Amino acid sequence: MLLAMFSALWLGILTSISPCPLATNIAAVSYIGKNVTKSSRVLLAGVIYSLGRVLSYILVGYIIIAGVLSVPSVANFLQKYISIALGPILIIVGILLLGIIKLSFSNNLVDENIQKKAGSWGIWGAGLLGILFALSFCPTSAALFFGSLIPLSMQNNSNILLPFIYGIGTGLPVMLFAFVIAFSVGSVGKFYNKITAFEKWMRLVTGIIFVLAGIYLTLTHIFGVSI
Repeated sequence: MLLAMFSALWLGILTSISPCPLATNIAAVSYIGKNVTKSSRVLLAGVIYSLGRVLSYILVGYIIIAGVLSVPSVANFLQKYISIALGPILIIVGILLLGIIKLSFSNNLVDENIQKKAGSWGIWGAGLLGILFALSFCPTSAALFFGSLIPLSMQNNSNILLPFIYGIGTGLPVMLFAFVIAFSVGSVGKFYNKITAFEKWMRLVTGIIFVLAGIYLTLTHIFGVSI
């Protein structure tokens, strides 16, 4: 479980600093920051935004996992075959992270009207943006959440804890950006470039680890190879 908790936290961090979510996180915190004059309230807006993301991931994770596991036949099937399916799933997610296969889609739920409404709510509008941006999945975030976190949560029978930790992971980079925006707006560009460079290397490393782990699990659980 400790390994699963660390994995959920890392998946959340990687999700948050991936190009698509990273851009929306900066846009959301910046948008809220324009409507808040005090630095402390910008930081508070970042916290509320992060909590909104956590709430979304908990609800989605709980609905999927609890709903699936509440059906005895499905639960028994997953308990029997989830360890077998996890290997190929990790290989597919790893390939997506490495960019070998590229997908392009987005279900952005936040339009200009919603941003204006959120801005009129001040720091509380950050929570609304957090909820909606968390549900605006793009290929990388969808692969990490549905392809990695959900199977991991099902394997550990955790429909709240692991999605909660994943949500915390997605919020940590947001808090860093909120801090930068609150105290040094001119440094946002430099910080963004550093995070982007860091994300590329970490996505590469994580993708390689996922593929290797997937190959190992596939060989041991499907083909019965003893390694």
